[in-house]
Amino acid sequence: MEKFDAIVIGAGHAGCEAGLALARMGNKTLLLTISLDAVAFLACNPSIGGTAKGQLVSEIDALGGEMGIIADKTALQIRMLNRGKGPAVQSLRVQADKNAYHMEMKKALEKEKNLTLRQGEVVDISLDGENKIITTKVGLKYEAKAVVLATGVYLESEIIIGKTREKTGPNGFKNSQGLSSSLQKLGLELMRFKTGTPVRVHRRSVDFSKMEEQVGDDVCGFSYLKKGKIENKEKCYLTYTTSKTHEIIRDNLDKAPAISGEIVGVGPRYCPSIETKVVRFADKDRHQLFLEPEAENTDEMYLQGFSTSMPADIQKEMVESVIGLENAEIMRDAYAIEYDCINPTELNPTLELKKIKGLFFAGQINGTSGYEEAGAQGIVAGINAGLYLQGKEMLVLKRSDAYIGVLIDDIVTKGTNEPYRMMTSRAEYRLKLRQDNADLRLTEIGRRVGLVSDERYNIFLEKKRKMKEIEDKLSTKVKLDDRLVEFYKRHNESVPKESVRYKDMLKRVNIDIFDIKDYFGEFQNYDNDILEKVNINIKYEGYLKQQEEDIEKALLSEKILIPEDFDYLSIKGLRQEAKEKLMKIRPLNIGQASRISGVSPADISVLSIYVKKAKKG
Repeated sequence: MEKFDAIVIGAGHAGCEAGLALARMGNKTLLLTISLDAVAFLACNPSIGGTAKGQLVSEIDALGGEMGIIADKTALQIRMLNRGKGPAVQSLRVQADKNAYHMEMKKALEKEKNLTLRQGEVVDISLDGENKIITTKVGLKYEAKAVVLATGVYLESEIIIGKTREKTGPNGFKNSQGLSSSLQKLGLELMRFKTGTPVRVHRRSVDFSKMEEQVGDDVCGFSYLKKGKIENKEKCYLTYTTSKTHEIIRDNLDKAPAISGEIVGVGPRYCPSIETKVVRFADKDRHQLFLEPEAENTDEMYLQGFSTSMPADIQKEMVESVIGLENAEIMRDAYAIEYDCINPTELNPTLELKKIKGLFFAGQINGTSGYEEAGAQGIVAGINAGLYLQGKEMLVLKRSDAYIGVLIDDIVTKGTNEPYRMMTSRAEYRLKLRQDNADLRLTEIGRRVGLVSDERYNIFLEKKRKMKEIEDKLSTKVKLDDRLVEFYKRHNESVPKESVRYKDMLKRVNIDIFDIKDYFGEFQNYDNDILEKVNINIKYEGYLKQQEEDIEKALLSEKILIPEDFDYLSIKGLRQEAKEKLMKIRPLNIGQASRISGVSPADISVLSIYVKKAKKG
């Protein structure tokens, strides 16, 4: 039996980040996957990022992860979403080359000196004291003290197209059979969720003249290691369903497994099938769809927003009713996929299983949806498995630290009854947790745990130095003369009555740092992305200060730690529902306890008194 420090099961987006984190922290790590052809496979849309998800990718990168690097390297198009809105909700999105992304991530894994990448299906996990014994289908056994499960949507998965059901994983890859029952033997509660993916059509069969072009933006990528703008190699296209599409769907709802009840798994609310959208939003006469390239070396195109599990012949009718797809050649049918996942409330905020020390879970097995959510959990699970092996205190990212902190706190504290998707509205401190400042928030943490390289750290320190220089220069006073008067008038602002600092100018609605750069010739030697960060910090200084005050207040309750073995059942004054929920979740502190569904403010008041009494002895 071969021994490792750590074993990661599954090489999807969570498994890749977990495996790399463990190996880079100096641990001899085994990464097992059902198929080497499925490493970091973009089974649904080959895009990375999007609203709120872009923040997650930048945070993974800031901690020393790989997703942002590979997304930038394989980008076909990049866009900054919500550019017309405030900086708190702006997010990057890359349309990646599906095949190149898989190959580049596989290369990164293969080159990592402490990492062994191995094809093999895990069918059993057993315990031998602190050690975990992993058994594969062909009878190989491996031993490690720390294990990360990142099995994605492969556990007992079934592909569904109309009445056809096939026990397989995404894209026809082999599924995992047997591991679910092994997890149940370990005492885990399993849930059944579902997701899906749309049809792929041949590029030559599309009438692009009937669609709206979606061109990329002139912006930098996710990774703070990448210098310069991302090249936009491809265009995407916007089109719409028609009344005919909706008529076909309504006439065939009895054949739709997602509607008829044949699919028992709970689907994602925020990424529903097209038939669900037509039923749920019956007043809408059309729905947006995006036609996007899969890769440079293929003519397959992905119809985003058209997920369905309808029979194949009905799918063809539906697709041909879409504007510009009247003569579409379907290359791959759409399908739904059902799979097993665990109840994430069985996890600590470190993503370690409460019942078994050294056993961590990350990605869609935790009931989440999306590559970015998976990668975010993967790097945290990998870091914490590494810290567990070192006997050090594990990392818990707070809601005020990162979107990753919001994501993990949500799933382990509240649980989820559907595939969880990250959204900006879930982050109460989103003005602080912006796309542009993830490195300023998290690079020091990544450095502390051993993931941030010298190269990355030096880039970070140089950026901080330049930002400080710019902020110092903003204190420069400009005398009140004709030139200053002209500047204010040009920007439709009232003229000041005395000399002003550049910083004061930025407080005006119609003036930004680039206006000052162009007019006064300042800040010429600084990159625009650094200038923009300073600009946002000054523009929103008051709001950011208020948010910091709110965070400080919230952190007071986070500092009141609850003993691990605290007896909630003995507390008089706690409602029965609160006792049951607190016993199940076992929150780390009063702050986490206050976010549990079913625990009221009155319960928290009572709990706080008893926790403080217990600490006093």
